[in-house]
Amino acid sequence: MGITDIRGRIPEYAKDLKLNLGSVLSEQGAPGLSARQVWATALASSLAAGQQSLTAAIEADAAEVLDAADIRAARAAAAIMGMNNVYYRFLHLVEDEEYQKMPAGLRMQVIGKPGVDKVDFELYSLAVSAVNGCGMCIVSHERLLRQEGMSRQGIQSAVRIAAVISAVASVLTFETAEDAAAAA
Repeated sequence: MGITDIRGRIPEYAKDLKLNLGSVLSEQGAPGLSARQVWATALASSLAAGQQSLTAAIEADAAEVLDAADIRAARAAAAIMGMNNVYYRFLHLVEDEEYQKMPAGLRMQVIGKPGVDKVDFELYSLAVSAVNGCGMCIVSHERLLRQEGMSRQGIQSAVRIAAVISAVASVLTFETAEDAAAAA
């Protein structure tokens, strides 16, 4: 199964998502990003969204572009940011500066040695943070990417990919649950 199959599963009420999915997963539809960045960003975003069939379809279609290191990095970004997004969202929302002064006490070694270019890993981390809704992490990763020379257009493209993947994952999860309920 690939993205074409996923697009076929998207119902008419979500037609815009079907069209957007077809466009954002290309270098033309994601200006400022390489094909490798497009597909690894999509993979990290789908892992964050937790939709297995979408993730499998992305991995299948990305096989021509991504190598094992890229796949590990996308998975690592989804994993570490899944933890960090919860922790740093708490720090942001709790409105108690004393927590800011406390050490996190959480291992985050993969951020320093992601196995791919640091800018790429930051891009994947930004996309996951957008899916998970952590403002503090979004600000941090966006600033670092800009400092490293990533264009605003490339950053926007990564977040557009994350937005589309997240929405498609929600629709597929809903449709799968609805189909299971109807079959029961």
